[in-house]
Amino acid sequence: MSEIKTGDVTDLNNFVNAVIDEPSFKKIMSYIEKAGSSDKVKIIAGGKSDSSKGYFIEPTVIQTEDPHFITMEEEIFGPVMTIYIYDDYKFEETLEICNVTSPYGLTGSIFSNDKYAMMKACRMLRYAAGNFYINDKPTGAMVGQQPFGGARASGTNDKAGSHLNLLRWVSPRTIKETLIPPTDFRYGYME
Repeated sequence: MSEIKTGDVTDLNNFVNAVIDEPSFKKIMSYIEKAGSSDKVKIIAGGKSDSSKGYFIEPTVIQTEDPHFITMEEEIFGPVMTIYIYDDYKFEETLEICNVTSPYGLTGSIFSNDKYAMMKACRMLRYAAGNFYINDKPTGAMVGQQPFGGARASGTNDKAGSHLNLLRWVSPRTIKETLIPPTDFRYGYME
């Protein structure tokens, strides 16, 4: 975390830039403030901000024992990540919590060396994320190569960044021309 630099995007050494505007800054900071004042979570990295010139927020990592803490259930759109540690034997139970807890479903990731765990998570979280990543960060969509779009309350599951998005903006029409017209209404299997 100490190597992640925050600042102006014109300095290519900076990895995290400012959030878009003051309302976003205030909203994101309200989540961090809730975490700072809660006895259910602890901020283990970051949490500071600077709005003197731009709206900069340090990458912030929160740890919780409550899978229903607000930062686990809402889309923040800022440099805030919440970690929930679960017992190995509660893997499926935890996947179900992920599946039903939040109305949002932009992206999701699972990191594992266990192929069974990957397949299980992929199946159980089928409708939990518009884009799902296995052993990759959930911001890894490659524009023009991989479609990107959310599910549930995170969007209409349309996929920007590929030909699939084109269907959102057109009204497809299909045309069929038969060169040898049928002479009977029955299909071949009916004979």
